[in-house]
Amino acid sequence: MSTVTEPETIAELIDDCADIPAELRAAHASAPRPPAPRGWAVDDACHAQVVGLEDY
Repeated sequence: MSTVTEPETIAELIDDCADIPAELRAAHASAPRPPAPRGWAVDDACHAQVVGLEDY
């Protein structure tokens, strides 16, 4: 593995990656996903905001 220059070919890149110690290549657990958004429904207050806007 050469740390002086960037790999110029895909073969050099693969060789460089193969030299990385296994403990550094191990996959780490990612952050937990956020919960799914809750469902929503149009209530009377929401509907009142758009009453009369049919012309637009």
